[in-house]
Amino acid sequence: MNDKLELLTPENCQMIFIDHQPQMAFGVQSIDRQVLKNNTVALAKAAKIFNIPTTITSVETEAFSGHTYPELLEVFPDHPLLERSSMNSWDDQKVRDALEQAGRRKVVVSGLWTEVCNNTFALSAMLEGGYEIYMVADASGGTSREAHDYSMQRMIQAGVVPMTWQQVLLEWQRDWARRDTYDAVMALVREHSGAYGMGVDYAYTMVHKAPERVAHGPRLAPVPAALSPQAAE
Repeated sequence: MNDKLELLTPENCQMIFIDHQPQMAFGVQSIDRQVLKNNTVALAKAAKIFNIPTTITSVETEAFSGHTYPELLEVFPDHPLLERSSMNSWDDQKVRDALEQAGRRKVVVSGLWTEVCNNTFALSAMLEGGYEIYMVADASGGTSREAHDYSMQRMIQAGVVPMTWQQVLLEWQRDWARRDTYDAVMALVREHSGAYGMGVDYAYTMVHKAPERVAHGPRLAPVPAALSPQAAE
């Protein structure tokens, strides 16, 4: 059986975030950096909703890269940060141990940069660790569109499975009848999914007549302005 034909489930995979740090983000040119952060944090929140074992690793924090996004750390406030010197996370024994401890062969990856840290980790983890890699393309970034795209192509040729963050989220949810995660997924979608989230809000309030999510002041009815004396002549 081809294991890559198996859908991702909350029980069969783990998550790693690689080098989501300011200096690394400064160099990203393949995706808008605010969109990149949105997608990364959304993916992290999805992993938390479904209790996915998650590893966070950083490189040369004090010497070069800066501190991991606070928005990402806020999702996992108690997680250790696995600091490295190597660009390849697979070279650090702490990272290998964390992956092994999770005990799941499917690894969902989000990181910077696609062509360096993501690429080297993916190829090494597949070759030496026997892991399956699922690369979240829109929660990763490269130093140019070409760098990102050709790196993704290289990994795909080697057997990496390309995904997007929302695809991962909805594959974990799979069935809207799973009510234990439904509300949290909908809240995540409304906060991070752009037009999809706006559509959910519209459907809830306009079609299903749910209350608005945010309390606000009174909505004042239209009042036609009086005509000025000059306009009345």
